[in-house]
Amino acid sequence: MTGDAAGTPPVRYRVFAPRGVDGGKEVSVFADAAGDLQARAAQADTPLSVFVESAGLEGVRLRTFTPQREKGESDSASVAALSWLQSQGQLADFAEVQAGESSTPAQLCGGEWLLAQGTPQVSPCSLELDDIAGRLGLPLATAHLASTGRPNLVAEVPDLAALMDYVPAAAPITASGEATGSSGLVLYTLAAPAEGPQRRADVSFRAFGPLRGFLEDAASSNMAANLVAVLGERGLWPQDSNVLRAAQCQPGRPALLTAQFSAPGEAVWVGGRAERLN
Repeated sequence: MTGDAAGTPPVRYRVFAPRGVDGGKEVSVFADAAGDLQARAAQADTPLSVFVESAGLEGVRLRTFTPQREKGESDSASVAALSWLQSQGQLADFAEVQAGESSTPAQLCGGEWLLAQGTPQVSPCSLELDDIAGRLGLPLATAHLASTGRPNLVAEVPDLAALMDYVPAAAPITASGEATGSSGLVLYTLAAPAEGPQRRADVSFRAFGPLRGFLEDAASSNMAANLVAVLGERGLWPQDSNVLRAAQCQPGRPALLTAQFSAPGEAVWVGGRAERLN
């Protein structure tokens, strides 16, 4: 545990990791927002640090930092903070999260915090499937565009092997994004890993975004929400359930997300488990 010059040391969480696996994202949760927050985040030795400015039954106000800069908002950081606050008895099972300039509803579902991702809009992709596949260098079965603000190309690959063997490169992903009018890429397959804590997932996926400043994201709740909306549009949600599990499969950094939905064209909620590390 890293000391904190401004007061109480942070509590560390691993968010969205499958049980018993070193994956997802690590977050330091600070109980206050006093002093030089950037310096405190730099000392925390985790990719994300979240500071609780205020918390009560009416909601929470958070500030999130990387070691280098203020991030504004992060679902991973929000889930970590909500999990800690709930463990301290400071929250009920619903909260309004103020982070950066956004306000996001959150709900506790089955012991996991889920955040509202908005209502993804799904549309066909105007570019021919073979053209997209050629640009990316892998076979594709279907492709859609989905967006809650920033468009994603959501494309199905033939099987889990194709998903896991894909080696991302910024240039072809960027080219496919520019050609389709999307800034993010989601590749998925309706299969789960044969073994391990992701084996009961309903869908497996990977998320890429060189046009957004990263090559691959290990745990993206918003891109997962867009994938869930595409599955709903295709009639592929689980029968007799309004919840599905999505295994995010960046090699070496597995994640497991939970999505809740009601009907195609309605809001999607995404979150997952948060494990305290200290």
